[in-house]
Amino acid sequence: MAEPRNLPALWRTVWQDPAHRDHMALVTEQQGWTYGELDAAVRRLAGALRQAGVSRGDYVALAMARGPGQVLALLASLVAGACPCPLEPRLAADETRRRVAAVGLRWMLHDADHADLAQASGIAPSCRLDLDRLPAAEPHWDEGHADGDPALLLFTSGSTGKPKGVLQAHRGVLLNTRGVVAHTGLRPDDVLLHVMPLHHTNAINNQIFAPLACGATVALAGRFRAEDMPDLLERFRPTLMTGVPTMYSRMLQHTFDPARLAGLRMARCGSAPITPALHREIEAFMGCPLVVSYGLSEATCTSTINPPAARRIGTVGTVLPGQRVALLDEQGRAVPDGAEGEVCIGGDVLMLGYLGHDGDSPVRDGWLRTGDLGRFDADGYLSITGRIKDVIIRGGENLSPKQIEDVLSREPAVAACCVVGRADRDLGEVPVAVIVPRPGVAIPDHELLRARVREQLGRIYAPDAIYISAALPENAVGKVDRKAVARWVSDQDQAHGAGAILPASQPA
Repeated sequence: MAEPRNLPALWRTVWQDPAHRDHMALVTEQQGWTYGELDAAVRRLAGALRQAGVSRGDYVALAMARGPGQVLALLASLVAGACPCPLEPRLAADETRRRVAAVGLRWMLHDADHADLAQASGIAPSCRLDLDRLPAAEPHWDEGHADGDPALLLFTSGSTGKPKGVLQAHRGVLLNTRGVVAHTGLRPDDVLLHVMPLHHTNAINNQIFAPLACGATVALAGRFRAEDMPDLLERFRPTLMTGVPTMYSRMLQHTFDPARLAGLRMARCGSAPITPALHREIEAFMGCPLVVSYGLSEATCTSTINPPAARRIGTVGTVLPGQRVALLDEQGRAVPDGAEGEVCIGGDVLMLGYLGHDGDSPVRDGWLRTGDLGRFDADGYLSITGRIKDVIIRGGENLSPKQIEDVLSREPAVAACCVVGRADRDLGEVPVAVIVPRPGVAIPDHELLRARVREQLGRIYAPDAIYISAALPENAVGKVDRKAVARWVSDQDQAHGAGAILPASQPA
């Protein structure tokens, strides 16, 4: 039999294998699908999408509440030959319209809860499809995708401004799936507890695509809440779960049945840095290895993972099979062994490109310049030693300082502002803003400013605190010196308490 050349082809070989047909593929608190039932449901929905007019290569926005319908829509869009684009929940309507227009989304598949958002999206009425009202159609399965065809469109925030669409290729999602399965030893008797948001590359590529490509079971629970986790472990009895440091940190505050924790063979952690102390505390609490990984949406998902049986605390693991990771200097040359350099990723996992973004591409000379600094040890384990870029990672969510600054700067009372990250034990980092009031205008009410950001961007973007300054420091080329602003915020916190609203002064 020929080697499957894309994910739909790989899924078909697994889902139709007699050894898997009666094994559970997807379970929730209310219902479940065996692999045979999942195969049939996905085929039917893919046929309905094709009958509605969706063609191979079309971009299909998914506006849905977290749940099995969202997973089936994601899988069926791919099997129909289209390129799904899961939209982030709780976005303002204006931002949704901007994203739809920016990347050229033609279709939207939505549920009843998102009917109003679909109507306000700017997508033509004939291309807005209600999941619950799609007419029955002949089952369909398309696995004719070429390696370089688009497979998945995700939005990500960098340090440069508005979120842009990252277009992932079929070759990338297939290579990532195979690498994750091989490197972590995923197997049919695994049960993966899924509690992460379904618009993230990790939650899709590693927690939906990969387990369903090896016959494992995905236990789809609600969005993570630490207080729910003891009951979820009892109900689903998972062998593995994936999260961000914030999630595991919050779990430490709750009581778990030792027998249920004992069923976990590993927990995966990514999307944000974790301190060695917290890593050890989590492992002692959970009684299983905490496997830290590293990757970017621009390189499909995961490029390095700690091997579960040989994890090294303080590192993000070793390179996945078939991937290329190098440490380069500013001129693009490899640094000497053991030296620090910029983490760069190459090969088939690289995105096809950005959509809705008019800035420079981070891919140069075949390498994705991640903006992160790292060092390999003698055994090939990578440690992330710093960050060149300004992105703020709040509980695993990448936030663009510039995007928040753009909202605040539109306020009449704000002459200038700078948003930086502040360390937070629970979330890792939170955004805080330093604003310069406009002369002759009353200092703006900080709660009003935070509300503006929530309304236009979403809750997680709202600054945790707002500081008043007479001016912002600049570097030699006239740009705001973010490092100096961050130091000033830290000094103010120590002197006056975190988040104090201070009289106008100037960062040194």
